[in-house]
Amino acid sequence: MGRARVTARVIVHPGVEDVSVQQVLEALADPARRTVVRALAHTPAHLSCGSFDLPVGRSTSSHHFTVLREAGLLRQYYVGTTKMNALRTEELEQRFPGLLTAVIAAADAEAQQTPQE
Repeated sequence: MGRARVTARVIVHPGVEDVSVQQVLEALADPARRTVVRALAHTPAHLSCGSFDLPVGRSTSSHHFTVLREAGLLRQYYVGTTKMNALRTEELEQRFPGLLTAVIAAADAEAQQTPQE
């Protein structure tokens, strides 16, 4: 019997030069996606998709990560079978100076507010 062939999983990422500000803003319009971006911005480590506490199911969560990656906000890679996520902070800062910082600050303020009844 032959050995099983292992192929590397390739995740396609757009160059930030190919991403529009509209695409980035549309990706960040969803609260679940802002939660992901905010969490990544506040941790020095890259996080697995499963480490986020999102109020959605697994398939919807996968969709959110795809939208963020396709908008140039995330870099994803595999460690074994685990998909890891890193925020593309430096690249985005060069392409859209101050945008990500402003969005994260707004998301932080939003997270600190308590719902009013």
